[in-house]
Amino acid sequence: MTTNAQKSRENFENGYNCAQSVFITYAEKFGFDKETALKLSSSFGGGMGRMREVCGAVSAMFMIAGLAKGYTENNNDDVKAKHYELIQDLAQKFKEKHGTIICRELLGLEKDEDTSYIPTKRTEQYYQERPCENFVADACEIIDKYILNE
Repeated sequence: MTTNAQKSRENFENGYNCAQSVFITYAEKFGFDKETALKLSSSFGGGMGRMREVCGAVSAMFMIAGLAKGYTENNNDDVKAKHYELIQDLAQKFKEKHGTIICRELLGLEKDEDTSYIPTKRTEQYYQERPCENFVADACEIIDKYILNE
């Protein structure tokens, strides 16, 4: 049986960005068709449009948390605080594995290094050097354990 972590790795290997790789893994569960899920999550790759900020896998993890356990009340600070606590807990789980949720730090880049809006070509060397496949898998493991309780 293929796990969600494995599916997200395959999605990444097939050329989807980190956020897309995680988000489309769960899209059907939340009533999204693949095209809509890909469009919705497309902006978060490369740490938000290749700005190397919050990792796309983490952003997708937060989007899934919103779908699974988000709030809709506009003036309930208790509900909002509970959700923000969940988000911070999820971020901490990711940090425990990788030390940060910031894309540039995960990739060992300096500030403003490799932030061009032009994506890096996906070559065999790219896949050998990039740890992103691990990040998407770990995000899915966190989702499964702490959001979906699977």
